[in-house]
Amino acid sequence: MKRPTIADVARRAGVSKGAVSYALNGQPGVSEATRQRILAIATEIGFSPSSAARALSGATARAIGLILARPARTLGIEPFFMELISGVEAELSARSYALTLQVVADQDAEVAVYRRWWGERRVDGVLVCDLRTDDVRVPVLEQLGLPAVVIGGPEGTGGLPSVWSNEAAALVETVEYLYALGHRRIARVGGLPELLHTAIRTRAFAEVCQRLGLPEALTTPSDYTGEEGARATRRLLSSRVRPTAVIYDNDVMAIAGLSVAQEMGLTVPTDLSIVAWDDSALCRLVHPPLTALGRDIPAYGAHAARQLLQVIEGAPAVGLQDETAHLTPRGSTGPPPSGK
Repeated sequence: MKRPTIADVARRAGVSKGAVSYALNGQPGVSEATRQRILAIATEIGFSPSSAARALSGATARAIGLILARPARTLGIEPFFMELISGVEAELSARSYALTLQVVADQDAEVAVYRRWWGERRVDGVLVCDLRTDDVRVPVLEQLGLPAVVIGGPEGTGGLPSVWSNEAAALVETVEYLYALGHRRIARVGGLPELLHTAIRTRAFAEVCQRLGLPEALTTPSDYTGEEGARATRRLLSSRVRPTAVIYDNDVMAIAGLSVAQEMGLTVPTDLSIVAWDDSALCRLVHPPLTALGRDIPAYGAHAARQLLQVIEGAPAVGLQDETAHLTPRGSTGPPPSGK
């Protein structure tokens, strides 16, 4: 958990602390080649000369960081993140901690911010969202020694603790519910395929459909936006063998799918059943209200923040399985059309 110091830079560069100081402050006394080597090492381990005073004082930042590598337009309409952040904030404010939030373009930019935050003592730890398969952030955070808790998992988190929900069990419950209603042609509009929780859901969907003997089950990838959810729905409903039920990986895409079904002259749930992941007020306001998988997302965020504060205080890094999303049937699901 030790933050990088000027001594760490000097040791790795094989020079004195004075030489490091000259290089970082642009003063004469070292060759240009040595200066560039020292600057590269400082960047690599996340050391910044502006952090020296804070490091000497031993003060903590009393802040944790959260970086989201998602398009801003997606975040603006995604109720999940707003609810998650509200839970994080509630837990932090009770402990007089602040949340530092930043939106970046990609994982490379995210890693650069982690290095800067840790080197400059901007945060005491970070929450990591949107875990990916073979996620490059995990080994970087482990190398930096930056306290971190992953929201997601449990696989793919390396040595980092995580707070996670059983995505596969929730997906299986949903497919079995639709099967019990009589559906045999079930499709799914998934989220970003590179995200680990999307991969877990996709794998679970394929396995349960195979077990139930549903050979025409299909997952269509999307990006969580209403526009892409609508496009995916049009493709599915225009196919030769049209599904009688569709599961969506978020509420925004499900509502877009409902609109497309109505636009194409289909009645929900008589002609098509719809299920949304991550229940929200939006799901209850549309007509018919959407059957949805729901959980207490603010509590999910609060639990993650609490775990991180415990890690910062030196507690052992342990994972926590949060509640599994539960299915709430509403007016958007029913038996399939006769003969389908």
